[in-house]
Amino acid sequence: MLTGCQKNESGSAEPTATPEPAEEATEEVTPEPTAMAAEEPEPTEDPIPDGYVVSYLTGEYVPEAIGRRRPVAVMLNNLRPACPQAGIANAGVVYEAPVEGGITRLMGVFEDYDNLEKIGSVRSCRDYYIFYASGFDAIYTHYGQSAYALPFLELPEVNNISGLAGYGDQVFYRTTDRKSPHNAYTSFEGIQKGIEINGYSQEYAEDFQPGYAFCGVDDEVELPGETEANVVKPGYFLNEPWFEYNPEDKLYYRFQYGDKQIDQLTGEQIAYKNIILQYSSWRKYDEHGYLNIDVDEPNVGKYIVNGKAIDITWKKHTPWGATFYYDTNGNQITMDTGKTWVCIIQDTYADRVEILGSDDSSASSTDTQDSEAQAAAEEAAASDTEY
Repeated sequence: MLTGCQKNESGSAEPTATPEPAEEATEEVTPEPTAMAAEEPEPTEDPIPDGYVVSYLTGEYVPEAIGRRRPVAVMLNNLRPACPQAGIANAGVVYEAPVEGGITRLMGVFEDYDNLEKIGSVRSCRDYYIFYASGFDAIYTHYGQSAYALPFLELPEVNNISGLAGYGDQVFYRTTDRKSPHNAYTSFEGIQKGIEINGYSQEYAEDFQPGYAFCGVDDEVELPGETEANVVKPGYFLNEPWFEYNPEDKLYYRFQYGDKQIDQLTGEQIAYKNIILQYSSWRKYDEHGYLNIDVDEPNVGKYIVNGKAIDITWKKHTPWGATFYYDTNGNQITMDTGKTWVCIIQDTYADRVEILGSDDSSASSTDTQDSEAQAAAEEAAASDTEY
């Protein structure tokens, strides 16, 4: 099975070169990235505009000052009292993963955030998010952490900015429109101050290997098979999110808590080109429900784009490196240019995931959130170390 790039009417076919993943120190042969079909003619590359580079996050042309500056990965509160989030639309990649209490927490990976005076609200770290962030060589930004995350945050491989550090009030601020802990925010200036205080480099590591292989900016991915994906429901319990495909602009629009999910700064619904469902094994750390989600053991998933879905596998080649995604033949998938939303799915809840085609029942959802369950989730989420 090969994922291929199809020429858009407005441009010529142009695959974007992505460095091959580093080889593992085992006898296993690393799968090669997906190639164009052999019968296709040699593509003619359009030159990248002067001063621009191909983004590691989106595959789009971005100014070099942005695209070759290390991104920041910001933990975002996703409880109902914290919605809508501010600045989330600027994230090139968003991760959503479950935490204790049946809720999810988000992590936005930002390269283009220079104009943002408000990002958040920012919440605390969970250990598995540290590894998701490190896959992008991102500077990890959070307000507090669980006890299980602290040993990882103290490792030399991790560059992080914490609201609990002595410099926290120079990076974060609180608003009066929401109650704590839903009102802690940061900004471009705040993050830059945190980077300066900690002495972090904003240049990518010399051995950085991006995990995404993108189609050219004037092309689009055409998935094989007949599995339609007009509506995608990850199956999370509390926020009950879903994505709806719009065939006109070929984007997936995000909903949760029974309504559109918007960016507070723009008032517009957030939308994504690519969706990845990444299944992971997991267990609980303790009786308080803190999760230990496996970030190392290869597993399965789904890649969804342009109204279709395929089965994939995922793996990491180094503990701190990027996650790579492969089709069922072992070829690295080619992703479409644009923003990506990654849903981390606990593998024992795989049966809750729904991918619906045009002939399936309507995806419209009503708000079935139980107020007591929501309150319990908020209490559980507030029990981590944030102050």
